[in-house]
Amino acid sequence: MNYETIIGLEVHAQLLTKSKMFCRCSADYTNAPPNTLVCPVCLGMPGVLPTINQQAVEYTIMTAIALNCTISDYTKFDRKNYPYPDLMKGYQISQYDAPFGYGGWLVIEVNGKKKIGITRVHLEEDVAKLIHHTSPGEESYSLVDVNRSGVPLMEIVGEPDLRSPEEARQYLIKLRSILQYLGVSTGNMEEGSFRCDANISIRPENSPETMAKVEVKNMNSFKAVYRALEYEAKRQRKLAEEGKRLTQETRGWVQEEGRTVSQRSKEYAHDYRYFPEPDLPPLVISQDWVEEMRMKLPELPEARRDRFIAEYNLPLYDANLLTSSKAMADYFEACLKTPEYMKLPQDSRVKEVSNWLLGEFSRLLNATSTEIKDSRVSPGQLCRLLNLIQEGGISGTSAKAVFEEMFNTSQQATDIITQRGLSQISDTQEVEEVVSQVIAANAQAVADYKAGKTPALKFLVGQVMKVTGGRANPKLVNELLDKKLKEE
Repeated sequence: MNYETIIGLEVHAQLLTKSKMFCRCSADYTNAPPNTLVCPVCLGMPGVLPTINQQAVEYTIMTAIALNCTISDYTKFDRKNYPYPDLMKGYQISQYDAPFGYGGWLVIEVNGKKKIGITRVHLEEDVAKLIHHTSPGEESYSLVDVNRSGVPLMEIVGEPDLRSPEEARQYLIKLRSILQYLGVSTGNMEEGSFRCDANISIRPENSPETMAKVEVKNMNSFKAVYRALEYEAKRQRKLAEEGKRLTQETRGWVQEEGRTVSQRSKEYAHDYRYFPEPDLPPLVISQDWVEEMRMKLPELPEARRDRFIAEYNLPLYDANLLTSSKAMADYFEACLKTPEYMKLPQDSRVKEVSNWLLGEFSRLLNATSTEIKDSRVSPGQLCRLLNLIQEGGISGTSAKAVFEEMFNTSQQATDIITQRGLSQISDTQEVEEVVSQVIAANAQAVADYKAGKTPALKFLVGQVMKVTGGRANPKLVNELLDKKLKEE
């Protein structure tokens, strides 16, 4: 029997507010010593009263608007009760039946465009962080860091419209991009500011009935989400094919082992015993306020992509990649505004910058896990290097080595070229001497070229570049080889 995979994602995004959701403690806990950004409210002390962070509310409504949601006229906070050691009060202030936004959607592109429904966008508080210590021969123990407790946390619940791990990955990439463009969250999965729980089940093809739903947790990268869902879909299919019963449960992704493991039975909504938060008033959302925020929304990824295509005549492929990250798109446009950029040939300016950003630059960013906003290479430095290539000051091959050193050290291209002796050889006499040597040493390739085998010329060019350490002017090499071979 063939089975269809059904996936729905629940995404939690920490909001970029200065203070926590219900108190004045700093929300920037990244480098703070444990339990130093705390107060009676976020410690869950008896008798304290929370107050609502207005900025967090605005960020949540902005996100809901960007995700095409209907904004509620009336909303409230609720108590979600569960007894975990990282929950200081024994309950979490969240939202249950009256979220800020509902009924939205976003579009992903996997073998064509597909609209994925957004069930709801609501606001809650983050929990404390458990730090587990295990040492061989010693008893294991856990410590609690309360700094994270109370940080504004926005939850975006998607409809079960995803049908493959790749669709899930593209959904997350698109959603994170929107949050980054809005400026409401860093979207950093590795640091935990953008977290995903996945609900996955299977059903026989053409059947409306799904089998037991499994929630998968502990995935801290797009790759991990893809691998975990791929593993879980195969595991569920195998059990179904063997006639074994699937159970509704929560499973954790074990990165090192490449598998999911059972953690606990899956909770239902009634298990949390929701009831309205008595210490916070309901909120009535003015539609005038909503429209005011709608007008303030920045240019979002799809709009920026379409503008890049129309304004810069970029191919769809390039525009998609450049605008998937706000930081990358910002860097690209910053390059186009530098004086050095205007010195490049007009017909190749945009494409040259795009090729370098999506090629060598992205390779180094990925290899070093560096964000482009933290790169040591400024837009002006990159364009100066491109100018040197165009002017014949350095070959394209050598430019990659120069750029890597610029990336690692922030040095100027001209300084690196001088230090390493990488300037391009454009002296006709010097190149001609090497060409003559190569022709004399490769009689068979010369004969092949004269016999009409054009690839032989590429081989000879390669030999000249090898002898000169990649420094010979390629155009000059081709001209001199062609001239010499005709004279032979």
